[in-house]
Amino acid sequence: MVVELLTLFLLVALLLRFILLQPNNDDLPPTPFALPIIGHFHLLGPLIHRSLHNLSLRYGPLFSFRLGSVPCIVVSTPDLAKQFLKTNELSFISHAYSIAISRLTYDSSLAFAPYGPYWKFIKKLTMNELLGSRPINNFLSLRARENRRLLIYLAKKSELGEAVNLTEELPKLSNSIIAHMILGTRCSSMEGRVEEARTVIRDVTKIFGEFNLSDYIWFCRRLDLQGFGKRIEDIHKRFDTLLEKIIAEREEFRKKKKEDADQETCNDQEEEEVKDFLDILLDITEDDNAEITLTRLHIKALVMDFFTAGTDTTGISTEWALAEIINHPKVLEKARKEIDRVVGKKRIVGESDGPNLPYMHAIIKETLRLHPPVPLVTRRCVEACKIEKYMIPKNTMLFVNAWAIGRDAKYWENPLEFCPERFLENRDGEKTSQKIDVKGQHFQVLPFGSGRRICPGMNLALQMLPGLLAGMVQCFDWKVVGGKTNDDDDDHHQVLKMDERPGMTAPRAHDLVCVPVARFSLFPILDP
Repeated sequence: MVVELLTLFLLVALLLRFILLQPNNDDLPPTPFALPIIGHFHLLGPLIHRSLHNLSLRYGPLFSFRLGSVPCIVVSTPDLAKQFLKTNELSFISHAYSIAISRLTYDSSLAFAPYGPYWKFIKKLTMNELLGSRPINNFLSLRARENRRLLIYLAKKSELGEAVNLTEELPKLSNSIIAHMILGTRCSSMEGRVEEARTVIRDVTKIFGEFNLSDYIWFCRRLDLQGFGKRIEDIHKRFDTLLEKIIAEREEFRKKKKEDADQETCNDQEEEEVKDFLDILLDITEDDNAEITLTRLHIKALVMDFFTAGTDTTGISTEWALAEIINHPKVLEKARKEIDRVVGKKRIVGESDGPNLPYMHAIIKETLRLHPPVPLVTRRCVEACKIEKYMIPKNTMLFVNAWAIGRDAKYWENPLEFCPERFLENRDGEKTSQKIDVKGQHFQVLPFGSGRRICPGMNLALQMLPGLLAGMVQCFDWKVVGGKTNDDDDDHHQVLKMDERPGMTAPRAHDLVCVPVARFSLFPILDP
């Protein structure tokens, strides 16, 4: 009898808490019916951006819901996105946070740190030394070398008639580039560590995009009902061990360099070597007069940040773009003719050819419209504010559905159709890229977010994507492995499935496996 009474008391307490936490619906946007304790968790499927889109079709482009006890707002139109991310940016200046983010970013990452002196210092340092236009241009030869290495690998596979898993190979390329940008070339066993980092990063982005009940339901915070805690600790241990090895190795190198008694040798070495980003961070940790005090944990957090930002945005977007043009042979042929006209077949297309390849840039924009690398732009309300007629409370989570905005029929003609031509305009018979920006200035397409908290890997991704994709289009035809026949097409070509899998970056659900078929003799120009 006592047990039954205690159970009844607990249920009543939970119900009262639920009722008391119910918001004043006159102040908030429309909301679906919520269940006690869990709120609206029951309405969400594995692909959160699709679930929120379906709800917006019923409750409107601005609606509210709750994840457990956490209030949330969903925005699904460009005009509303602009009000939240630009007009009222400072009210939504912080990123949403979670147990996974806190643990795996050491509470110190650029992407998720609270807006303040530390974030401003790291953002400025990062743009000046790593991900701004100047440092990205300085790494042009590195990207060209890695692109060529990939094309040589594909050419060898073409000679053997073997299939290539591009879902694995494309992140290897972008991961290798960002590793060299951060760590330089002094890190021993670089290739093995880059591969190890790539596998961990895939797990990181996946768990960042999943909902953990412990983040939202108060009595679950000390429980691990979904096994998230074990997964988080496993990922943290793997990446922390890798980072510790890298940092310890660099510290040993710096120590030996300082102890070197041969001044002439030291001077020669300093003239030959340019400091990489890890050296710059270590210099700051040793500087007692630095503007911000950095610790070992800060360095680990930032390296994690940049590996994630530099790998996923480029690798996943390139895969989506290649999959789309394989499924649309006319687009592939049109892009190839543009490259052949501008570049020819006696050299490999490079980043410097980009301004003369407007159709390739249109393909990239169309891919980012349909498959934004960040489908949900998330923020946290740091101060209550009024938008339209609604009062948004402090600590409300904001979801701007960039995926839904890019597919809105009100703003895009035939929104589900892959049509790069929508980003082109005719001028005296010539085609030039239409001035629709994908850098967060035009809110009808927000692949990287907008404002101060825009994705830090955006500049690198936009610099790499056209040249990388153009090289794969110029050099190869692609035979799909495991696709299905398109009976609506006269050529009955094989097409790829375009499903997504869950995650912060919504990558393709199925690996992109193709046989590259060389269009001409590649080795004389790839490996002269």
